[in-house]
Amino acid sequence: MPSYFIGRFFYIQSNLNTQTIIMQSFRSELENIENPVVQQDIIDLAEKIQLHKDGKIDDDKFRSLRLARGVYGQRQPGVQMIRIKLPFGRLSARQLVRIADLAEEFGSGNLHATTRQDIQLHYVSLDRSPELWAKLEQDDITLREACGNTVRNITASAYAGVDPAEPFDVAPYAEEMFKYFLRNPICQEMGRKFKIAFSSSEEDSALSFIHDLGFIPKVKTVEGEVVRGFKVLLGGGLGAQPSMAEPIFDFLEEDRLIPFSEAIIRVFDRWGERNRRMKARFKFLLKDLGVEEILRLAAEEEQALPNKSYAIPYADFQQASIPEEIYPEVVASELEEKFALWKEVNVNPQKQEGFFSVAIKLPNGDLKSDRARAFAAVAQKFAQDDFRVTINQGYILRFVNEENLPALFNALDALNLAEPGFDSLADITACPGTDSCNLAISNSTNIATVLENVVINEYPEYVKNHAMNIKISGCPNACGQHTIASIGIHGSSLRNKENKKTLPALQLLLGGGIGKDGVGYLGEKVIKIPSKRGPEALRMLLNDYETHAEDGEYYYAYFLRQGKDYFFNLLKPLANLTTLIPDDYLDWGYTTEYKVETEVGECAGVIVDLVATLFFEVEEKIGLSEAAVADGRYADGIYHAYAALVNAAKALLIAKEVKASNQVKVIQAFDKEYVQTGDVSVAGGSFEEFVLRINKQDPTAAFAQQYLAEAKAFTETLKEFQKKQEVV
Repeated sequence: MPSYFIGRFFYIQSNLNTQTIIMQSFRSELENIENPVVQQDIIDLAEKIQLHKDGKIDDDKFRSLRLARGVYGQRQPGVQMIRIKLPFGRLSARQLVRIADLAEEFGSGNLHATTRQDIQLHYVSLDRSPELWAKLEQDDITLREACGNTVRNITASAYAGVDPAEPFDVAPYAEEMFKYFLRNPICQEMGRKFKIAFSSSEEDSALSFIHDLGFIPKVKTVEGEVVRGFKVLLGGGLGAQPSMAEPIFDFLEEDRLIPFSEAIIRVFDRWGERNRRMKARFKFLLKDLGVEEILRLAAEEEQALPNKSYAIPYADFQQASIPEEIYPEVVASELEEKFALWKEVNVNPQKQEGFFSVAIKLPNGDLKSDRARAFAAVAQKFAQDDFRVTINQGYILRFVNEENLPALFNALDALNLAEPGFDSLADITACPGTDSCNLAISNSTNIATVLENVVINEYPEYVKNHAMNIKISGCPNACGQHTIASIGIHGSSLRNKENKKTLPALQLLLGGGIGKDGVGYLGEKVIKIPSKRGPEALRMLLNDYETHAEDGEYYYAYFLRQGKDYFFNLLKPLANLTTLIPDDYLDWGYTTEYKVETEVGECAGVIVDLVATLFFEVEEKIGLSEAAVADGRYADGIYHAYAALVNAAKALLIAKEVKASNQVKVIQAFDKEYVQTGDVSVAGGSFEEFVLRINKQDPTAAFAQQYLAEAKAFTETLKEFQKKQEVV
């Protein structure tokens, strides 16, 4: 590790009251990381934690800083959730063991799989999070931009590369997209998060229709050659106001994939809402400006892009080895029925002849450390050392030889990981809810377990049903993706007017999902009922479907045929609060009476409008710009300098109590409040023209050096101007 980083880090540590043997061991962990950029990132997190403790960084700004590094506050005080970013859910056995070991050492010993193919660790001390990160990076596992106002984890179909329906493997594209935007200056401090997904076919198994950018692979023949490209969808999202993505290109050539995505993200960074958090997602910007204007603004960014064309190294995608040994085993007679069902619903043939993919159903996406280590050993023995976390919180093993299926089943069953029903009605997706999240209103995980048991024990035929699903979120924000479920549920509350007491409730949505043609459907809110009546609601819905649905009719189609009012009247008796019993005032898994306990959520960083903080950021961004230009990363250097100019302008606007909702309005307001009044002079006469040269020039060395020098001088001028104003 370079001596500069070590020296700086231990200068910081020498000033801490908490320097311990743990911190000394942390030094060796840093030295084992080869990438100096990663080392610096971890050191910065440790430094910022101490600056926050010392009162030199306020709570809101610190929240934004740590979220961009995967550190998320829990409902429980004093501990954090650490989100591990796994591009398209890809894991090796070694990485899974590393995560399992660290879950025990630093957290609760549980690995929680998420709907974005991440893994979360809970109950981690904030002080120890840099050390945890350092140990993860030794196996090439990052936390960077797993949370916050960033490009979140790039997701993709878990069967990418083995899907018989795919025109080609999308994993190399997802991987390159992940690498390209990681630590990219254009997406570090946007108004909100930005999500990207790659589906392997028109079936849209990665749910591209709910993403800010969604890609579906396509091929066409040009002059006798097969050309790869993508259907592009733009502006989808869930949350309290869900929106379907709009198809904008039927075929975008593969070398345009990253340039186009960067242009869109640049537009979002500059034009996206930054004051009203609930309106800050890209879907709202798309609605406000329209598709044509968004594409026009994206075209304006073309000249500033460092890559007008970007070739994806498709042939260089690293493939893990596949075990060749055959393990001739038989399944015990008492397990033959379970084995047959497991093969029917959890095992799928690959496009590679003789090989199968095997799905692992995980209740609530949870896997304890000891079982995770044993699972890693089984996976490495029977499958390719490249398995995937799925968007429904399970795992997929790939390249299992057909002859090894009985032996694999035996090994998985011994770990209680061979339960049939993956991605069926009996495989409920659920966010952590009130177990750990500040935003959750009522429980998600315990009610998910109860409803799964209803399906398995009372409606076993639905264990085979992959066309229906149940998804649960602890609040309307839809981390559990309830908006696109056949039966969607989000946590809520009800108030009994007679005794003025509050009880936990479930808001039911029906009719979401993906149709036979890959088209997505959003569920509709139908009714809110007490939580403890959830099992009875499920029974009523399934009994009704069995009685009145036509043969082969998907649930979304049945819902549309019957209509919302039909289902409201069906479930209305469950909403009657005159028949409440004492148990209704207890949430699932709790023994004390329910009360609503929510705080400010951390799904995205909060923008902090403090003059001193903004000027501190200006200095940091100028420093980053200087480093990037010196390193030959001219586009990055230009963008850092641009961000410094915007922050400096925003600081002076705040001093006048002028609020601007996006970067463009900051620039325009600064012209009006300072330039046009003669308080500040700008070369060329307009701050807007001065700043937005960024998208009217090629990112050459000469322009980067000039823009940086002028940004540095101008921000210093603004800083001195503000100091004089403070004295006055």
